[in-house]
Amino acid sequence: MGAVPLSMGWVFLGFSLAIVLLVGSASSARFDQLFQPTWAMDHFAYEGDTLKMKLDNYSGAGFQSKSKYMFGKVNIQIKLVEGDSAGTVTALYMSSEGPKHHEFDFEFLGNTTGEPYIVQTNVYVNGVGNREQRLNLWFDPTKDFHTYSILWNQRQVVFLVDQTPIRVHTNMEHKGVPFPRDQAMGVYSSIRNADDWATQGGRVKTDWSHAPFIASYRGFEIDGCECPVKVASVDNARRCTSGNGNGKRFWWDEPTLSELNVHQSHQLTWVRAHHMIYDYCTDTARFPSVPVECEHHGGRRIIRHRGRRIRRRIHRHSHRHHHHH
Repeated sequence: MGAVPLSMGWVFLGFSLAIVLLVGSASSARFDQLFQPTWAMDHFAYEGDTLKMKLDNYSGAGFQSKSKYMFGKVNIQIKLVEGDSAGTVTALYMSSEGPKHHEFDFEFLGNTTGEPYIVQTNVYVNGVGNREQRLNLWFDPTKDFHTYSILWNQRQVVFLVDQTPIRVHTNMEHKGVPFPRDQAMGVYSSIRNADDWATQGGRVKTDWSHAPFIASYRGFEIDGCECPVKVASVDNARRCTSGNGNGKRFWWDEPTLSELNVHQSHQLTWVRAHHMIYDYCTDTARFPSVPVECEHHGGRRIIRHRGRRIRRRIHRHSHRHHHHH
C-alpha cells in the first residue's frame, strides 16, 4: 500500500473485511456472459461492448438472462430510440414464470420527435399488476447511455435511473399485502411495436418510414443470488436469504438497504414532485378506495398530472406478450 496515512489504512482494512463478509460481486459483463437473444436473432448487432437491438416492420426483438435470480440488483445502460420513436416500446423487466408470476417493469414509451419519452413502471405480484406509474425524465434518454436498475430484497423493490430512485415498492406483508419474495426471476428486455396504446393512448401510430428503430445496450450487471433451475422455489428462497443456516450474508440483506436512506428519500420526493405524470395511487376513477400499499408509498397526494385524460389512457395490459413478437 505504500505510505498510506493511518486513517486511510483503516478505511482499506474495513473495506476488505466488508468484502469478505458479504456475498455477491457486480462487474460489468459482456452481453453473452449473462444474456441470450430470445427471438429475432437477425435483429441484434454487436459493436464492441454495445448491443443494438432493432425493431422494423418485420419484427421486434428480445433477450433474456441465462439464469434466474432471487434478490440482488440489475444494472443495464440503455440508449433509447432516437428521433421519432412514436408507437414503440422498449422494455426492461424482471419476471418469474407461471400464472401467479411476479414482475418488475420499466417500459419506455416512444414519442414523436421533440416530445419527451415516458417511463412507465409497474409491479406484478401473484399475476396481478395495475400498479402503473408514469414519469418524464430529467434528461433526453436518446442522446446518451443511462443506467436503469432494479434493486430487490426482502424489504423493498427499488427502481432507479442513474442510481436515483424513481419508485419504491415496500414490503407490507404485515398489512396483508403480498410481497414478491418466493419466486426466482429472470431479467428480460424487448423492443416492439405497441402503437395500439404506447403513444397518446394509441392515437399516434408507428411511422415505418423511420424504421429501423434501434435501442442500444451496454454495461450489463446482475449481482444477485443465482438459482439453479431444478431447485424448488422454497429451497431457493432459503438459500438466497442471509443466515438461514447457510452461513452467508448477502449485501442486499444489510439493514442499510431495508429502506431508502435520507438522501435517496429526498431524491424520490423530488422525482415525484417534478417528473411524475401518473400514479395509480391517486387515480380515484380506477381505484375508488386507496390500494393498501399506497398508504405507505406516498398515499393519495395529488400529483401534477393531466387529470382524467391521462387516466383513461393508462394501458391495462398483461405483459405476458413481452415474450412474443
